[in-house]
Amino acid sequence: MEKPWITTSLGDGTRLPKDHPRVELYGTLDECQAALGLARASCCHDDIREELLRLEEALGAVMGYLALFPGLPEPDPNILDEIVKKVRVITGGTSRFVRPGDSLPGAALHLARTIARRAERVAVGLHRDGGIDNSAYAWLNRLSDAIYAISLWTDWVNSGRR
Repeated sequence: MEKPWITTSLGDGTRLPKDHPRVELYGTLDECQAALGLARASCCHDDIREELLRLEEALGAVMGYLALFPGLPEPDPNILDEIVKKVRVITGGTSRFVRPGDSLPGAALHLARTIARRAERVAVGLHRDGGIDNSAYAWLNRLSDAIYAISLWTDWVNSGRR
């Protein structure tokens, strides 16, 4: 007898166990998006808030793509590369090891970054087995880089260097 409470429905109607790697992947990205929302809600810089909102919207579309909702475009990792380039221009190329906690939104971004890295680790097996395509994996691979860049920008602004 099927136990529907241990499965979930994907966007195309397919049912998978709730512990399936695909479900784990978009669930982990949901956690990442919540941490991005915390960063945006606690951020006092308009440009960063706008960038975070755009990233949250892109992440929502990627989660839908991974959950097999029809009609969603392939994720474009170039969007994330553009965020990193933009931040390098703004901050003068600052890149360093950091200790999260220089600011509340920066700490929330580091939380989001570590969750994004966990999502990427979940995605490795799916990608290796053909469960997700190259563009989706590349997007997930670059997500933590983009979040890290925004965290540097956030801490840069909050330190008064802007």
